[in-house]
Amino acid sequence: MRRSVALLVLGSALAAAPVVWAASDAVVVVGGQPMYPNKTIVMNALNSADHTTLVAAVKAAGLVDALNGKGPFTVFAPTNEAFNDLPPGTVETLVKPENKATLTKILTYHVVPGDYSSTELRRMIMAGHGQATLKTLEGGTLTFMMNGSQNIMVKDEKGNVADISIYDVKQSNGVIHVIDRVLMPG
Repeated sequence: MRRSVALLVLGSALAAAPVVWAASDAVVVVGGQPMYPNKTIVMNALNSADHTTLVAAVKAAGLVDALNGKGPFTVFAPTNEAFNDLPPGTVETLVKPENKATLTKILTYHVVPGDYSSTELRRMIMAGHGQATLKTLEGGTLTFMMNGSQNIMVKDEKGNVADISIYDVKQSNGVIHVIDRVLMPG
């Protein structure tokens, strides 16, 4: 009886957890749509209702072909809500043609060459005694730390911290981790 109650409580706690991990070959739902492992990062992102701002920014920066490329890439994908948390007018200003270089710098700061699963990120954090760093396509550095036993946080060069809310969304050319903040290069 105690075991049944304990399992029920544990199961309820896990069901309420906002963090999502995906099996390596699983079809994960992001933004209300399935993300298929046999499609590219851009092909999947186009379908996510939670990433319309990111997709519009990628198009404005001219990065569609690059992110449809062979890769592999690890993309830390901010949600629409993350973009909405920026100061008013920021996104509208960034997507203007005259700001393409700045927009490209910000977007490529969210992309790391290679395929880094949550398991690999955790391994690197543990090996780094609590943190790990990766170089982005932009040339900057992202720092990764644990927040509890499972959640991974990403810190940008300005000291802002994002939580990964959906892990290991496999793509044909890499992996996406959904984050709750827009990361900014130094």
